[in-house]
Amino acid sequence: MSNELQDSAKIADSQTSNRTDKKRKKTAKRWDADDESLPHYTLPESSLRQHINVRDMCLIVLAVLAVFYSLYFTAQILLPFVFALVVNLLMLAPMRFMTQKLHLPRHLAALLLIAGMFGLVGGVATTISVPAAGWLSRVPQALPALQQKMALLRGPIDALQSDYMRLSALFNGHHVTRVVHTNSSLDGDGALSRFGTSVLAGTRDFADAFFSMLLMLFFLMTEGDTLLRRVVEIMPTFAEKRRVVQMALKIEHNVSVYLVTVTIMNVVVGVLNVLQCWLTGVPNPLLWGVLAFLLNYIPIIGPLMGMVVYFVVGLFSFPSVLHALVPPLIYLFIHILEGETITPMLLARRFTLNPVFVVGSLLFWNWLWGISGAILSVPMLAVLKIICDHIEILAPLGHILGGPPRRTLGNTLAAQLHNDA
Repeated sequence: MSNELQDSAKIADSQTSNRTDKKRKKTAKRWDADDESLPHYTLPESSLRQHINVRDMCLIVLAVLAVFYSLYFTAQILLPFVFALVVNLLMLAPMRFMTQKLHLPRHLAALLLIAGMFGLVGGVATTISVPAAGWLSRVPQALPALQQKMALLRGPIDALQSDYMRLSALFNGHHVTRVVHTNSSLDGDGALSRFGTSVLAGTRDFADAFFSMLLMLFFLMTEGDTLLRRVVEIMPTFAEKRRVVQMALKIEHNVSVYLVTVTIMNVVVGVLNVLQCWLTGVPNPLLWGVLAFLLNYIPIIGPLMGMVVYFVVGLFSFPSVLHALVPPLIYLFIHILEGETITPMLLARRFTLNPVFVVGSLLFWNWLWGISGAILSVPMLAVLKIICDHIEILAPLGHILGGPPRRTLGNTLAAQLHNDA
């Protein structure tokens, strides 16, 4: 009798364990089905077991500092080259159309594309230069009226300035000095003269960098494939040759898709702002539409600058502060619609980066290279991630920078339960 009871108990235990195993397997299958379309990422053990001693770490830190130092002091040489690389990726589609569909020689196709780009930039610059000069000439005469319109904000601005000085004195150990506003007239002619001189110097530097970029762009468009072929030829093994080719193709495809998408959306933003300036009565709507198009290339900082510019233009153009708030509010609505909804939806599948590193890259390159660095920050971060993904020792960094969604926590727990069972 006891043996029968023991046998029945064993049978009951086995049935219970079988039901538990089936439930675990069903749960694991359900979680696996939810994530079957996502690539499972596993860091190689060799990259996790790398040991770096203190001397190597110090050498790495010194090397990084030397690179930053070199990047800062060679900006005038490197910026045209980097811009040429980026514009070359933007020109890939029309270049292939002209060489493969129209059967034009590469040199002729490159000349036509560069001439077209130069003509477009020159035509737009010529069109907006006259109204821009008119606005600059109006600034000294319009400043008194602008100060009257901003009288309502004088109190909050003075309070913020006073609080800032108190905090500065508290941290620096100095006494607080009261700021007294006087109505002394400014030397408008001298300030305007200095501003004009700085604008002329900046225009000359921009022209030098622009023509250097065009020269480098021509040779990249005509000899870029040859350069890549030579780099592949010097790789010692077939695996490394294939890795270089895959890396180059992925950089070319992902960054070019990003640039084309962003450029198209920036054109749409510019057109919408031209329409809103025309409807709200802002003078010279083409000028402010072009400005919105250019500023939209700069993440975060560009739209903020655009709102400030549109608000100041509204103050110059309309009699009241409330009326002047209409153009920047419409500008903000257009930016939210484009920057927070449409563009992320278009780029989500093939161009995903960690937002923390996007903002960090923006701040770093803006500090290092100014506005030009801010424009180039996102493409350079994308290139860095692609390179890290194809180099084993840098794979953890590439994983941190972003990429597609990885294995979920529920999937991992289900796999562990299945293995334990």
